[in-house]
Amino acid sequence: MSKFKKKKGGELPAVNTASLPDIVFMLLFFFMVATVMRQNTLMIENKLPQADQIEKLDKKNLVMYIYAGKPSQNYKKQFGNEARIQLNDKFADVGDIAAFIAAERATKRDAEIPFLTTALKVDSDANMGLVTDIKQELRKVNALKINYTTRKGDALDGLKR
Repeated sequence: MSKFKKKKGGELPAVNTASLPDIVFMLLFFFMVATVMRQNTLMIENKLPQADQIEKLDKKNLVMYIYAGKPSQNYKKQFGNEARIQLNDKFADVGDIAAFIAAERATKRDAEIPFLTTALKVDSDANMGLVTDIKQELRKVNALKINYTTRKGDALDGLKR
C-alpha cells in the first residue's frame, strides 16, 4: 500500500475569509486619508475666463482664495444681481479682505507667510471695478502675490497645433 491516498470527492476547499475584514478596513482607511473634501461652498456664479498661458500652483495649502461674481440663483433674491465677493463660505465687503488675509496668515507658520499666494477666482462677466478694489485692499495688507485662476481655453489648443 502507498502512503498517499487520493481524494475521492475532488471538491475545492472553502475560501478562507479571515483576512477580509482587515483588507476592507485598510481600503477604507486609505480612502479616508487620500480624499480631499471641498472646503468652500460656491455661492456665486463662477464662469472662469479662458487663458492662453497657464501655470499650475505647486502648494495648494499656501493659496488663499477670493471669489468674485454675481450671486448664484439660490442667493439672488437675498443679495441681488450685483457682483459680490465671497470669502470662505460667506459674502463679504471689500473692507473684510484685510481681516481675511490676517486670519489666513495666522494659520500658517512664519516661514510660509512670504510664500502665500492670493488666488482670485473672478467670474468672466464680473465688473473690473470690483477686481480693482480687491487688488487695492490686497496692496494695503501687503499681499502682493496674486494669481488669476482661469480655465484652459481654445486659444491654448490653437497654439499646440
